[in-house]
Amino acid sequence: MRSKFRVQRVNPMIENPSPLSPHPLRILGIDPGLRVTGFGILDKSGEKLKYVASGCIKTSGGELALRLKTILDGVSEVIARYHPQQVAVEKVFVNVNPQSTLLLGEARGAAICAVVGKDLPMLEYTALQVKQAVVGKGHAKKEQVQEMVRRLLRLPGNPSPDAADALACAICHAHTRLGKLAATGYRMKKGRLV
Repeated sequence: MRSKFRVQRVNPMIENPSPLSPHPLRILGIDPGLRVTGFGILDKSGEKLKYVASGCIKTSGGELALRLKTILDGVSEVIARYHPQQVAVEKVFVNVNPQSTLLLGEARGAAICAVVGKDLPMLEYTALQVKQAVVGKGHAKKEQVQEMVRRLLRLPGNPSPDAADALACAICHAHTRLGKLAATGYRMKKGRLV
């Protein structure tokens, strides 16, 4: 069974962007979910970020194993199509409902298996770290994340909420992993950006 995912086209020219420099770093951000797994790809060259693509891998309600396979296949297809060099994945948060947390962890595991199966370096970020890096406060709302992603990547419209979260994860990785946040006054303390 072939997985289905949709690439969101915010701008028709975005699918094949012109490179920012001879060797930009391509980052894939993943926002795992059992029903919808968001992905976002951007290129980093120097201090500049350039949007490449984003979208969602949607699973149909049904047997859990088939839904996890759809996520695994979908993330594998995204990697094969866009050839990222690094990956950022959002960490699972503990939900009020333990069953939901467990299912989210399984979806996240399927996405991570696709990444490690391609031998790509991967880092994980909490939702608090991602929101802090993109919006400036760790308890920002989804709409605020969407708006800041649109502004930071200079997009003509807001990406879908799941794609925006994935792009925010990639932005967080670009800034945190490559030292930009440290240069602007952010630092890590007990796993949190302060």
